[in-house]
Amino acid sequence: EETGMLKTRVLTALIIFIVTLAVVFLAPPLVFRGLIAILLLAGCREYGRIADLRTGQRRALVLLQAVVFVLFFVFWPRASGLALPLLACACLAWLPLFFRLSRYRADAVPDDAFRRLGFASALLSLTACWFALGWLHDRENGPLVVFSLLLIIWASDTGAYFAGRQFGRRKLAPVISPNKTWEGVWGGIALALLAAWLWTGPVTHLNPPLAALAVTTVVTAFASIGGDLYISLHKRRVKLDDTGNLLPGHGGVLDRYDSLLSGAPFFALAFGWLIL
Repeated sequence: EETGMLKTRVLTALIIFIVTLAVVFLAPPLVFRGLIAILLLAGCREYGRIADLRTGQRRALVLLQAVVFVLFFVFWPRASGLALPLLACACLAWLPLFFRLSRYRADAVPDDAFRRLGFASALLSLTACWFALGWLHDRENGPLVVFSLLLIIWASDTGAYFAGRQFGRRKLAPVISPNKTWEGVWGGIALALLAAWLWTGPVTHLNPPLAALAVTTVVTAFASIGGDLYISLHKRRVKLDDTGNLLPGHGGVLDRYDSLLSGAPFFALAFGWLIL
């Protein structure tokens, strides 16, 4: 059974990777934004579940999120022109959400305040992620830039896993995610820096300033860890192992893309300020 689950995980991961490459590199900007919106609407349904929303509230959340996406589609040129202020506001709004991580207690149970904040943070995080990805994809060499973001997050996750297993001693967030360690964090950042340099230098010759690339990578890696922990906080609070079951062997959309929710706006803001 364990071997079968591993095969399922690997096969699903391979399909996700191939589809991701196709969407990033082959889809025109408008189609790209549409496909990402569909993916994140699926994540929005899951958010309602892990925020312990009632059925009517879940439907209202998905409907409101869809309306927000439509409004951004309609007013895209104007919103895109205000990208950096909008991204700065999104990143600032993430800061109190990160602060919640330090306040979490193992015996906490869902209450009305938890549900209200879950509703609001769903709209914030999904909208900010979608806007950041859409704006990045619109830039010159946009698909290469979006893939830089994905590569940083993948490398950070991979490096953290292996460094944590080999060297992990000090727990990062023992109540929320007992397996994460500070040694894993540093290992993940090291691999992310290497991957970002290889991709933007020898592979694609985008050649951004090294200092700007390093800052962007470190900020993105830390933010992505925060997003991962934030979704984990909700799962622990409502006692769920996965956010959904859309992706066999991986759980739901939010299980797979939790790091991207927070990583995308911070990467886009750093990219716009330091590299563009």
